[in-house]
Formats: sequence, C-alpha cells, structure tokens
Amino acid sequence: MLKRSSGGFGCAPLQGLLLVLFSLCASVATGQDVAEEAGDVVVEGPHVARFTIEGAIGPATTDYLVRAMEEAGEKGAQLFLIRMDTPGGLDAATRDIIKHILASPIPVVTYVHPSGSRAASAGTYILYASHIAAMTPATTLGAATPVQVGGAPGQPQPGQQPDKGEGDSSGSGEEDSKGTEKQDGAPQPGSAMERKVVNDSVAYIRGLANRHGRNADWAEKAVREAATLTAGEALEQNVIDIVATDQDDLLQQLGGRKVKLETGEVTIDEKIAEMPVQAYEPDWRNELLALITNPQVAYILLLVGIYGLIFEGYNPGALVPGIVGAICLLLAFYALQVLPINYAGLALIILGALLIVAEVFMPSFGALGIGGVIALVIGSVMLIDSDVPGMQVSRKLIGAIAGVSGLMLLGLLTAVGRSLRKPRVAADQALVGRPATVTEVTADEVLVRVGGEIWTAHADEQVKPGQRVIITEQHRLKLRVRPE
Repeated sequence: MLKRSSGGFGCAPLQGLLLVLFSLCASVATGQDVAEEAGDVVVEGPHVARFTIEGAIGPATTDYLVRAMEEAGEKGAQLFLIRMDTPGGLDAATRDIIKHILASPIPVVTYVHPSGSRAASAGTYILYASHIAAMTPATTLGAATPVQVGGAPGQPQPGQQPDKGEGDSSGSGEEDSKGTEKQDGAPQPGSAMERKVVNDSVAYIRGLANRHGRNADWAEKAVREAATLTAGEALEQNVIDIVATDQDDLLQQLGGRKVKLETGEVTIDEKIAEMPVQAYEPDWRNELLALITNPQVAYILLLVGIYGLIFEGYNPGALVPGIVGAICLLLAFYALQVLPINYAGLALIILGALLIVAEVFMPSFGALGIGGVIALVIGSVMLIDSDVPGMQVSRKLIGAIAGVSGLMLLGLLTAVGRSLRKPRVAADQALVGRPATVTEVTADEVLVRVGGEIWTAHADEQVKPGQRVIITEQHRLKLRVRPE
C-alpha cells in the first residue's frame, strides 16, 4: 500500500512504477520472437504456422490465436498447427476460438503434445472443432462437463436414483447412442439451470462432432459423465484422427488428407512435411493482456486502485496515489469485464476497503475495521464466479491480504489504546518538554524548529543556531526555551 508522509507524496514511487513497466515491456519485446525449437525459422511464403496453447484458456488466448492466425495467413501459411496442453478454460473464450477455427480458410490441426499433456474440458471442444484432431501417446482428453454448474450433473442428487449405465466411460453402447431420447424419457438430475447448461453443451459438442464425422456419442458422455480417454483409445473410438509421436511424424501423416472447410473440401499438400515450420509466439500485447486478465493480478490491481483513490480523496493534491489508483482501477475493470465475476463480491470488496480506511480516519475501536476485513475476505472469495483451474483468486493470496489488513488494524488499535492511556495535556501546553533545534537568533528572540514547524521563542540563556534546546513554557504562539 502507499504510505502517506507529512510532506505529501514524492515522485519516487511513480518513477519506480514506470521503471518496472518499461523493464517488463523490454523483456517481453526481447523474448517474443525467440523460437522454442532449433528447427523453427522465420519465412515468407508457403509454410506451416505453429501456435501454442498452454494453461487455462482465457481472453488472452483468444486474442493471441486470432491475431497470430491472421498474421500467418497473410504470410502464406498452408496449415495452422495448434499445439495444446490445457486443463480447460472459460466458455466465452473457448467459443470464440472455435468460431475462428470453423471459419478458417486454412486447415487447422490441433495436436495434444508433448507426452503427459491433456486436452481437458475446453480443450476437448477445441479438438472436436478442429479439421484434424491429433494426440501424442500418453496424453488424454475429456472431462468436458461444465464445472461452473457445481459438479457433474450425471451424479444423482440426494433422493434421486442414478441413471442406468452411469460410470461407463466407453461411450460405445447402443443405449447411449440415443442420448437425447434417454434424457427426454426420464427426469434428469440437478436443477433446471444445471440441466440447461449441460444440455446446451451436449448439443454444442455433438454439432462439432457431426461436422467432422467424429464420435458424437462419446462426446456427449464426456460432457454428461466427465468421461476421459487416452490417445490410443480416442483413435480407436473415432474421437481423434491421428496419433503421432512428434511434430515430424504428424506432418508426415497429414500429407494428402482431405478436410472439410467452410468453403468446401480441400486436400492438404502431400509435401506439407517438407515445408518450414514457423512458430508464432504471443507478442507484448498478448503478454500484457494475459498478465492483467490473470485473476490474481486483476484482484491486486483492484485493491491498489481502490486504496489509491481513497487516499487521494483524503489528501487532495497528492497526485501519485490518485494517478496510480486510477490506472490500476481501469486495468482491473478491463480485466474483470472479460472474466466471470460476481458483482456482489466486487461490491463487498469495495465496501470492505472503505470500512478499513474509515477506521484509520475515524477510529471506532475496531468495529469498522473488523467489519471491513470480513467484507473484504467474503467479497474476495466470491469475486471470480468460476471453478475453472487457473481462473480463480488464490485462497493463499486472499489470506495474505486479509492477514496484512488485520495486522494494520491491530497496529492501529494498539496505537489508539496507547494514546488513550497517556495523560491528557491542554492544547496550549502540548509542546512543553519537547526538544527543538535553534534555526536563527536575533536580538530579541530566536526561531526554533519543532517537528518540522518553525516557532518563535524566547531564550533565558544565550543560544546559537543549530543548538538543541528544551521547551519550558508555551504561551499561545510563543515559546520559552533553555539549552538542552
């Protein structure tokens, strides 16, 4: 947090912030064009464009893929290769990526790589949407149940009977091939909202499967029952098209394959494996967007912005807290508008910050401060309305913020308690007994500095500039001093 001094706010914090921002931009700009593998080259003309999806899928992922695909298409890319390892992501960002893949005039190959990677949840939808779906051995896909509805809807609720065939993740039985009829014939478990979300997801992924001739029944099972498959099982059940050991093996298998684009059927060049592969890495804009849309960073920016504006309001003209607070708050609002937030949680965070600051300026012996800490913690837990891995505010971060706020509140209450135990002194005698420093000596009086203020004083003994004195009496705006 920003600290206030008796002399206002200096320029050092602002200079430090600008230095950090410039350093970040320089490091991103330096590293954005570095290829990940030794064989990657920068080319103009026919080539294979490779993109990378790692971690949770969010707005930054969408922005990166859309920009990079447009750039690669302009440079003459003949194939888009998306290398993916993701635990899932946000629904809106995933659907935007899928729309772009389906509308692409260039074949899109999604490749789950390297070994040990996964295409869980949102990654399964992207695999089904791609013109060619490929995996490396020892990778997995599936578990595509919408997690924000509060658990796998295929599980029975209290007092309900489980569906027949529950727990079977093979997805190849005749009974499951009529998934929608089975669901229509009996009441589905869960609330109406859960059923709506799950049925919408089922219809969506079945449509993607039918578009590319893949196993729609298993896709439905991945949504309803969170079923998963390994690479070999996915190939056997017609969920994916290729199992390749590495990128070179994948390109060898792609040559001559026919794929169905929005504009019609096309055949991938038989010499696609001989074309150079160019890696398109996120640029500084994508890196910055990924940074500020990280829920942890957005949460910190929100708190800094709120406290900065509050301190600026209590100290008009300080500038630095107001400038930093406004910038951080605007960045936080931008991040929050693309993240699934709970507005009640946001309101509780703002209320909590106001109560904590109010305790500083209007001590209530802990009532305002304790209420503020409680509101801040509850609002922080509620802020991000999603169970997607990587798209939540860390409980450790919330605990750290609450701990720091609690310690600040405890320190404030301790200081107030000490001040109450001190003997009361009349306002016109508050300076008696305090030390001072002589700044100027004239014929009749001397000027002394007390706590950053200059006072007029009378000295019973001879003093000189720079000498330490003790205040013995105070008469309105004049003091009487003696040498220390």
